[in-house]
Amino acid sequence: MPRAFFLLLGVQFLSTLADNAFLIVAIARVLELSGPGWLIPLLKISFTLFYVLLAPFVGPLADAFPKGRVMLLANALKVVAMLLLLAGCSPVLAIGLAGLGSAIYAPAKYGLITELLPPRDLVRANGFFEGTTVCAVIFGTVLGGLLVSPWMPRFQLPFVTLTAGVTPTALIAGMLVLLAMNTLAMLLSIAVVDSGARYDPHSIHPRALLQRFWLENALLWRDPLGGLSMSVTTLLWGVGATLQLIVLRWAHEALGLPLAQAAYLQGVTALGVVAGAALASRYVRLAHAQRLLPVGIAMGLLVPLMLCISSPWTAALLLIVVGGLAGFFVVPMNALLQHRGCTLLTAGRSIAVQGFNENGGMLIMLGVYAAAIALDLPLSLLVLGFALLVSGGMLLIWLANARLRRPMPDHYQP
Repeated sequence: MPRAFFLLLGVQFLSTLADNAFLIVAIARVLELSGPGWLIPLLKISFTLFYVLLAPFVGPLADAFPKGRVMLLANALKVVAMLLLLAGCSPVLAIGLAGLGSAIYAPAKYGLITELLPPRDLVRANGFFEGTTVCAVIFGTVLGGLLVSPWMPRFQLPFVTLTAGVTPTALIAGMLVLLAMNTLAMLLSIAVVDSGARYDPHSIHPRALLQRFWLENALLWRDPLGGLSMSVTTLLWGVGATLQLIVLRWAHEALGLPLAQAAYLQGVTALGVVAGAALASRYVRLAHAQRLLPVGIAMGLLVPLMLCISSPWTAALLLIVVGGLAGFFVVPMNALLQHRGCTLLTAGRSIAVQGFNENGGMLIMLGVYAAAIALDLPLSLLVLGFALLVSGGMLLIWLANARLRRPMPDHYQP
């Protein structure tokens, strides 16, 4: 692996670390302001919205400039988002601006992987990348728990002058930590190498971009392997984003844990994902990715077991197993989707199409979850419903793509 790839890993780790801690801090801010329960999924919706709205535009943007410069702009927007939160802005608005930065950032970071590495290294690279990302999720959720814990306010006295005139909050010190992390990620983006890849220029008129994006989206869906991997990752991203919030609620209602400790338990899930991603990068070939659908079915069947658990330690063990299956399953599917997208389109444009579909799935699922909270539906019904959606959806995809279960031709093998 080239050095440029590991620098990209470092920027990705720091940025994702801050993003996941930001969500916990934003949730704590909503609770501090005594906001209604449906505002919590709205935070995630606000963060995700720009991934969908700007999907036709961020791919061409990532391809039109050196991707390190695009990453610099994206991290600068996250810095501004933290400044707004410190200034007393609505957490929904602040996290939405951070989501805008992440939407711009995604095609650049994933597109740079496909530009720097040959197809044979994509599964291994995705194992590194997803493992690093999930480690950032682990430490980010743990860090978020620390930043909203009761002992954190003792560090904010030196910063009182920075928050003069703002409504008092116990979260100032934590917000400043996140500001420093996003600033560091922005500075590191300056050193990200230019891969030298250049693409043919196209019209930047919004109508032309929308038309082109629609055709590119249809092209990737019509491709047998692209459509298969897209349907799998779209379903898993949508359900996974919602389960992230369900785990926080379950830890509070079933296990009696406060938000800080519930965040630690949520981070435990990512430990399993790291292990699963490492195993996939070591043992799964790109040619066999489409044969892993039964793993997704098994993962969904395990989720309802959480309703029978009352011990945090048993809960942690179950979440590690579920995370392990998710990591082992998603990494090859993501590598397959990236490979087909880069083959059929360009690196940046294919990632934009992927982001549009996956985050569109997240918006739909989060909207359903917000509505369920507003209707005061019981937690057990939500857990069973989402578990059925995962296993049932994977089973349908498995049956609909029976002809793709055999290995791909040799030229797809890494």
